[in-house]
Amino acid sequence: MITYWHNPRCSKSRAGLALFEAKGLAPQVRLYLQDGPSLDELKALQAALGLSAIKMMRRGEKIFKELDLHEDSPEAELLDAMVAHPILIERPIAIKKDAIKGDEAVIGRPTEALDALI
Repeated sequence: MITYWHNPRCSKSRAGLALFEAKGLAPQVRLYLQDGPSLDELKALQAALGLSAIKMMRRGEKIFKELDLHEDSPEAELLDAMVAHPILIERPIAIKKDAIKGDEAVIGRPTEALDALI
């Protein structure tokens, strides 16, 4: 099963959902701005992505600057900021659950990156 963290207002997020649908797949859609992830969920996502917290973030968002976050901010501070302000999470994200291999995840930028989970 693929869970898709989606923001319907984002063209890249809409394009990723269209890619799945074109391939006959119906991912479970999570509107993560309304249903924000917990700290534990973000840590699991980080492990599945294999990325640092800063690489999971939208650094151009106004709140990123308002919180005085930067490339050298501690991981815990960045993760806490994403929990408090899900708009900071890069989008879209697809997560594939696999009991044997473990979770796999990709950020759908570019959209074709989502093909890795198909």
